[in-house]
Amino acid sequence: MGKPINKWVSAAIPALLLHCSIGTVYCWSIFSQEIADYIGHSKGATEWAFSFAIFFLGMSAAFLGNVVEKDIHKSSLIATICFAAGMAGTGFFIYYGGQHKGSTLALVGIYLCYGLIMGIGLGTGYLSPVKTLMLWFQDRKGLATGLAVAGFGAAKAIASPIMQSLLANLGDGGIYKMFWILACVYFVMMFVGHLLLHKPAGWVEPQGKEAKKSILSVIKTRKIGNYIGIWLMFYINITCGLALISQEKMIIKCLGLASFVGIISTVSAIFNAGGRLGFSAWADSMKDRNTIYKLIFIISIALTAATIVTGGIKNGEGNTALIVLVLALIFMVNAGYGGGFSNVPTLLSDHYGMGSISALHGITLSAWAFAGLTGNQMAAWIVKTFGEEVPLEHKLDDGTIETIMVNPTGYQYVLYATVALYIVAFILSMVLVKAPKEGEIPADAMVGDPNDVH
Repeated sequence: MGKPINKWVSAAIPALLLHCSIGTVYCWSIFSQEIADYIGHSKGATEWAFSFAIFFLGMSAAFLGNVVEKDIHKSSLIATICFAAGMAGTGFFIYYGGQHKGSTLALVGIYLCYGLIMGIGLGTGYLSPVKTLMLWFQDRKGLATGLAVAGFGAAKAIASPIMQSLLANLGDGGIYKMFWILACVYFVMMFVGHLLLHKPAGWVEPQGKEAKKSILSVIKTRKIGNYIGIWLMFYINITCGLALISQEKMIIKCLGLASFVGIISTVSAIFNAGGRLGFSAWADSMKDRNTIYKLIFIISIALTAATIVTGGIKNGEGNTALIVLVLALIFMVNAGYGGGFSNVPTLLSDHYGMGSISALHGITLSAWAFAGLTGNQMAAWIVKTFGEEVPLEHKLDDGTIETIMVNPTGYQYVLYATVALYIVAFILSMVLVKAPKEGEIPADAMVGDPNDVH
């Protein structure tokens, strides 16, 4: 490929190519029902493919972080091959399931391809560009990581209409054909990103004893409670975000806005991506990046508590003030959810240096794996256990009336759980996660301006 040109070609563009590809994992909800119908299984059974994908994203990031640390070209190539192969394999098992309705092999094959194989591609692909971005954008590393992670968050908004168009125009078997087409497209995008990705010429990876340092020894350079606090804050923020986001569409319908679900979901996705970029860029101007997490938790607590006190979800229909309040809650939780992702690598680098940041970031992403298994499920259990479903009528675009079942009380109870968790996270951010003092700042937390070295 020759000599890297600059930080945009060597870091920002490849990061967007990688993250805008792997971020489409969040498009699962668009076609999960169609997959279930095509292979003859329930939607609940197919939903596990997405849960496995997020779980293995976190686990592969945790266990393959050292591979990313040593060789971003190997890790980005692994990501490219695994993500594209997993997508193509998912298409094959959907095709097989269509030929053999109700086949257990088809379902397990989808779990393995979309969950395990794509999950490995997700974890390594997510990590690969992050350290490189922070090395190239030393003065604005929050902005840089926010840009890439915003690409991950915005991928659903970008890809959703494309996928829906493909499904509408590919005819019979369009669902598996779509996977095969996208596998080729994303392989090309990610492979170009893999070829372009380069660390700055002036950066030298730690050598000797420093290179052999275990992640535990890196964590122990500060009080162990400091890292535990960061991990738990990250985990709680994702869990609460997923709990609310998983019930978002039904909450919107409770407000009498069923006709606007698509528009509001798109706006919330924009807030999710905007939070990833905005919160991390804002943190660049702060002495302590943990302040961003404190702000995220304060905003989330205030809006959740206000919605609980006013009974916003139960009483919102026809009440403009309460509708605005509940929508503000949805939008800001989405923004804070995204901001938590983009700020964690830069917060870790401020506390532990750049030398082992990929491996350390990978271990921390295990919080995402566990939150992926608890956030949605916690909310679903609360909605199923508390309150009762009531019929809600709304007019469709063609003028007909549709009756849907909603549980406003259950959705309100989800807020009780999330506000309690947000309060715990805020306490952790105040008590455990302390800003490093001047003498504690790692020597390689700032390694100079890479644009001065070529």
